[in-house]
Amino acid sequence: MTDRRKKVVIIGGGITGLSAAYYLQKKIKDHQLPIDLQLIEATHRLGGKIQTVKRDGYLFEKGPDSFLARKLAATKLAKEVGLGRELVGNEKGKSYILVKDTPHALPDGAVMGIPTKLSPFITTGLFSPVGKLRAAADFFIPKTKNQDDRSLGVFFRRRFGDEVVENLIEPLLSGIYAGDVDRLSLRSTFPQFLHAEHKYRSLIVGMKKLKEIHPQHGDDSEFKKNSVFLTLKEGLQSLVDGVEKAIDPDIITKGIKVEKIYKEDTAYALSLNSGKVIKADSVIVTSPHAAAQSMLSEYKIFEPLKHMPSTSVATVVIAFAQEALQDNLDAMNIAVSRNSDYTITACTWLNKKWPHAVPEGKVLLRCLVGRTGDEAVVDQPDDEIFKIVLEDLKKLITISAEPEFYAVTRWKQSMPQYTVGHHDMLDTMNEQLEKELAGLYVAGSSYEGLGIPECVEQGEDVAKKAVKYVQQLEVER
Repeated sequence: MTDRRKKVVIIGGGITGLSAAYYLQKKIKDHQLPIDLQLIEATHRLGGKIQTVKRDGYLFEKGPDSFLARKLAATKLAKEVGLGRELVGNEKGKSYILVKDTPHALPDGAVMGIPTKLSPFITTGLFSPVGKLRAAADFFIPKTKNQDDRSLGVFFRRRFGDEVVENLIEPLLSGIYAGDVDRLSLRSTFPQFLHAEHKYRSLIVGMKKLKEIHPQHGDDSEFKKNSVFLTLKEGLQSLVDGVEKAIDPDIITKGIKVEKIYKEDTAYALSLNSGKVIKADSVIVTSPHAAAQSMLSEYKIFEPLKHMPSTSVATVVIAFAQEALQDNLDAMNIAVSRNSDYTITACTWLNKKWPHAVPEGKVLLRCLVGRTGDEAVVDQPDDEIFKIVLEDLKKLITISAEPEFYAVTRWKQSMPQYTVGHHDMLDTMNEQLEKELAGLYVAGSSYEGLGIPECVEQGEDVAKKAVKYVQQLEVER
């Protein structure tokens, strides 16, 4: 036994790192543990891609727009830091898929593109009669015998055929990951589809059953009216600010970059860009995978991260007076298929989705550009990106006046791609970490989920592991 206090260092102040710091601090205080904690963030702000803009009465996000209500980790964290009353559920509205320049209403009952109601699927113009007949084969195709990982494209094309994949499933799923369904891993993105097929054989039957068991909202009654998605009244940045305020400010160090991490006996040495070296008994790395691999480049364990792809995207927010637009579709969301002659991949009418965030009589559109295989547009100047997006919008709606303003935000190489084999890669890496670099953990959007709830959950999980590891060190010594 030793009287020396143990130390845990968290690298990265995005929502994963913040969550880890919050739950670690909570554990330390609740149990009076002799553990010191430090969070190091390379930039001068916390929150990573979560950034809310307030402008001329408008409120919008540069990064993620919201989080899923049914995944409760983010809701729990918001309530714990006193923001429960600030949570807001989205309004409902019409959603469309744009296929070959023609908008089609999203079939009622589609769960991530999987039909759970037959009538809307049969009557939609999204697919040809042959395509619908091919999709109906899902009722008869046997379940996959092999449980190995495969791409989303391979899995869905086998069950439904190419038309359903390209005209419905791909536009919806690629909107989440900005990726290629023929490369994205089924196990690492939507394992519930594999489980549904394994249990019910037919994916249509399986998703209908699962939808009945797990409705698309959280368990909180105040959100059951509309809540597929949640945000906060003052934007997602207020969640970051709330968690930061709940953490002892002495724990947080901003504007310092960790350049290298080395194992030294049973502890770790962290080399900073300030020239200083600090020691830690346990380290939690929540930086993007490329940065994590760079810090730990001398360890072959992390070599796979060097080859893990990422995609660049940009968000374009455009504000109009209501009279400047004539929206015949009355749309709230539009997802764009790859076989359409458009640069935008999706568009949301934020004034319909989040009325509280847009002044009355105004329209706020949020468009996305960039995805795997179509990233060049992200490198264009702001005014060029805006012109391209505006041209796309004019094909969909009548625009009779100039916008009040527009804002372009680029996220270069910011969307990790969970390609086939990602899950196995993580399993191998974590097993090797436990053996060779015990007490060092990686977490964040590069690993087990891009969404805010998944990142919060990972932060809480590694906080528990770090405390357990440090306590075990104390026993052993």
